[in-house]
This record gives sequence, structure tokens and C-alpha cells, in this order.
Amino acid sequence: MAKQSQHAANLVVVIAMATVITVSACVVTGVTRVSAESPAAEEGSASPEVLGDSAKSDAKPADSKKDDTDPASASDFKKELFAGKVVFAQEALAKRGIKVAAEMKSQAVLETESGELLPIAADWRGRAFYQDKRLRNRKVELVGYRRPGLPYLQVLVIFVIDEEGRRQEMDYWCEICSIPMYEIKACECCQAEIDFRLRPGKLPAYLTPPQKTDEPSQKPALPGGKPAE
Repeated sequence: MAKQSQHAANLVVVIAMATVITVSACVVTGVTRVSAESPAAEEGSASPEVLGDSAKSDAKPADSKKDDTDPASASDFKKELFAGKVVFAQEALAKRGIKVAAEMKSQAVLETESGELLPIAADWRGRAFYQDKRLRNRKVELVGYRRPGLPYLQVLVIFVIDEEGRRQEMDYWCEICSIPMYEIKACECCQAEIDFRLRPGKLPAYLTPPQKTDEPSQKPALPGGKPAE
């Protein structure tokens, strides 16, 4: 009987110890979980109280979509009309006694009527001069602009002057989708081939000088301030 009582007592002690161990493990797990979920425990982050002054000054703000180096848009610059013909820089410079390496062979430039050479930026509109030989070595008028401190001409509209001196606006055209494009590639909609298109064009309104209206001539006044009949 005494042995049974002792056995029961030992069993109670074992159960109590197991309970204590289980509770302790839960507490430790809970603390660990809270620490892991805390923002201060995230990789590469710390609370403001932990960061020193130097670390605060070096901390970078969250990434944003705005780029401070994003260039100004075309609307911020004065648009002008540039006339001449587009050629490659290497041959244009050779005519002026300047021999350059093959790296400049494919640089397209506008040779203006005054003989000035303006390098053309191969952007969304100017790239066509690099791709399409039909646009080179012929008389053109280009609506575009230049940024301060940069020699590059950024083209907005291309006019080709035909043999009769008529101004033809140039673009590429998808006959299937009826949409214009501005460089040689498959149609952005149906992926079909596009056509070289010329059509009668007019200068944009912002380049057209205002027409002068004839002001009525004032008749000389007669003595006494009355206008002459």
C-alpha cells in the first residue's frame, strides 16, 4: 500500500514538471514569434531609436516612381523648323576635310541650307533617319527642338519636299489597323508590315506666323480736329 502511494506521488510530480516545461516552451515560442514579427527585426531595418544620427542621415527614403533626373518633356522647349537634307556624319565631315573613324559612319545629321551640321537624336521620331534610306539625301523640313547645351536635334514632325516643291508629311502606316507609326517595325497592333506614307502636310499652328490684318488707314485730320471726307 505504501509503495502504491509513493508511486502515485512520483507520478504527480512528473506530471507537474511536464506541465511546467510545456508552459515555459510556449512562453519562449511566443516571445520568439513576437520578435520575428516586429518591424525592428526585419532585414535591413531598425527602429528610429536604434539608428544613430549618421545612420539616419544615410538612410534612403522608400523608392518612388518619380525620378529627379527625368528630363523635361518636349513641351518645355521652343519648337523650330529646320530645313536641309539628312546625311551621315562621316561623309558630311569628309566634304569639309575632316576624316573620322568608322564609329561615326552611322551618325545621321541634318545638313542645313546654311551648311550647319545638326546631329539627329535616334529617338522615337529621329530613328527613322537611321533606318530608312528613303529619308536621306533629299530635301526635308523637320519640326523639332534642341535642348540648351546639347547639339542634338530632336525631331517631332518630318516633311519631305517633293520634286515640285510641295510639303509632304511622312510617317509609316498600317493599312489593316489604320494607325500611324514612326519607325520601321511590325505594326504594334496586328504585327503586320507597315508602309512608307507621304501625304500633303501643313506646318503645325505653333510654327505658323500670325497673318497680318490690314488696318484701316486713318485720314488726315482737318483744322479743327475733324477728319477729312
